[in-house]
Amino acid sequence: MMTMTERELQLRTIRFETPERIPIGFNINYSCWEHYGVERMREWVHKHPMLFPWGRDVDWKTFRPWCSPTAHAGKPFVDAWGCVWETSQDGITGAVTRHPLKNWADFDMYRPPDPARTDGLTPVDRAAMKQAIAQTKASGGIAYGGLVHGHTFLLLTYLRGYENLIFDMMDEDPRLNRLIEMVETFNLAVVKSYLEAGVDIMSYPEDLGMQKGPMISRDLFRKYIQPSYRRIMKPARDAGLLIHMHSDGDLHQLIDAVLESGVDCINLQDLVNGVDWIEQRLKGRVCIDIDIDRQDITRFGTPDTIDKHVAFLVRQLGSKEGGLKMGYGLYPGLPVENVQAVMDAMERYSTHYS
Repeated sequence: MMTMTERELQLRTIRFETPERIPIGFNINYSCWEHYGVERMREWVHKHPMLFPWGRDVDWKTFRPWCSPTAHAGKPFVDAWGCVWETSQDGITGAVTRHPLKNWADFDMYRPPDPARTDGLTPVDRAAMKQAIAQTKASGGIAYGGLVHGHTFLLLTYLRGYENLIFDMMDEDPRLNRLIEMVETFNLAVVKSYLEAGVDIMSYPEDLGMQKGPMISRDLFRKYIQPSYRRIMKPARDAGLLIHMHSDGDLHQLIDAVLESGVDCINLQDLVNGVDWIEQRLKGRVCIDIDIDRQDITRFGTPDTIDKHVAFLVRQLGSKEGGLKMGYGLYPGLPVENVQAVMDAMERYSTHYS
């Protein structure tokens, strides 16, 4: 019988303090609710309480899944920084199609958003946030705080455009340092608001890799991005919080610089980086929050190969001491039997070391 609260389970896993099972999470993208149908989604949620503990309290007559404002087809969205987002499919995060600082001539008149009123994407009620965090902890849950996805490097690409940003770095344009300072000041204010609210873990999600290789060279990352990472993570570390970092893509060239910034738990993709590489470079060094493949095995494989893959991840990357979390992101296109196989395998092997 499992006895740990979710908060105890998560903290003991990241700290390598012998949790009673492997924490697992399953994110259903908004687009799946229409693709698979509400009835099937409800069935999955009810059959897998370990993955969906929130399912017990859902009123399915009124329930509506959340969709990011950057992911509504045909509805361009302007975020708090003035970046315009557009997508062609509901639920799938769009691309920035208008960069407010594409021209440096606009920089002197540009003003950043107010961190007391927004997270950078949408408005935020800090008082309500603090109350929700207190309720989460009181119920035995783990209280996460975090910056929005793409808080530093990607935000700079949204503001300037990717090509412009890389040229800025190569040219050592002094205005770039001022822009990074502006972004960092905003991020620090958001971090401090979460510290005041009493969170357990601070999350810093930002994609840095492509399918092969990074989006920014190791040298440019160390020169322009890592120093900011260190500074925005430092207040959380000084307060005794755990640091969670997410990045999709190939992290081979950047992983050391990322971990040096002070990361306790790294969420990364399994097959993109290679399970053997992850085991050799990261196991025992940092808690691995593994993002289970959704490009190959779970998309085109069979339920049996999916089961074997999840078992392989647990054997290669896990241990009784902890240091392994598993997550999966569901998007349209997987055969129904494969979705079921992923859910079953995650729940089955989460107790492998119990």
